Amino acid sequence: MRLLLEKKPLGSVTSERSKIENAADPALAQQMRQPNTVPLKEIMNHVKPTLSILTLFFALALMTAPGAAAQAGSTAAPGNQQARAPEAASESETDVGLSFYEAMNSSTTGNGVTQTPTNSGGGMFELRHIHSPFIGYEVTYGYNPGKETICFTAACTTTSNIPPQKLSTTASLVGLDWIVSKKIGMLRPFLAGGVGFFIDEPGNTTYPVIDVVRPSYLYGGGVDLSFTAHLGVRAQFRGLLYRAPNLSSLFPAQGVFTQTEEPIGGIFYRF
Repeated sequence: MRLLLEKKPLGSVTSERSKIENAADPALAQQMRQPNTVPLKEIMNHVKPTLSILTLFFALALMTAPGAAAQAGSTAAPGNQQARAPEAASESETDVGLSFYEAMNSSTTGNGVTQTPTNSGGGMFELRHIHSPFIGYEVTYGYNPGKETICFTAACTTTSNIPPQKLSTTASLVGLDWIVSKKIGMLRPFLAGGVGFFIDEPGNTTYPVIDVVRPSYLYGGGVDLSFTAHLGVRAQFRGLLYRAPNLSSLFPAQGVFTQTEEPIGGIFYRF
């Protein structure tokens, strides 16, 4: 999959932008010519918290799994082994979930460009398997429409040869998460951390636009409430961290990270 898919031929995009640059104010033209760079220090400041959480999850899993295996394989009375079998089986669960969420997006400013997305509602599908309290994983897919405005920071509220661009977009996310959880009666609180791909697709406009795919870091937590052996409700909160998408060829990439926060509620079916 290509990360950037132009919706107009490269020659026409370059020609249109050159004409606009020549007609624009010198200050705006200089902003458009600036290189698209992301300071390494800024990237690490955003990534370190998520990496620390994931490292902790995996470290706990690695420490717990050998101990559990050794305990299961140790010599014990037949009666005790039979008593432990149902207990271990009760921790193993597989379910599918369907949830609705509100995507709360952050405005970003970088490289002389300001990007302001609106908040919007969406839906998410989850396939989750819990093997033990420290070993669980899931695959998720989320989708939501949205709108955003892109403009040169110096010209967002003033008249300019390049006016603010208003775009309709569709955002989707494919994620793979590590789950840490504990069953307590009818409840199962959990923490989640993982990685995925954030995909942003703008609608057709007068000016050339770009479909963007960004690697993303996921984190969050929540709780499951079981009503029966198979049905229950799930409430959770998730955050996504990714580099701000560059959706219009008229503007340089911002080169900064942004965040989307999602309060989520839905139902699940356990097999």
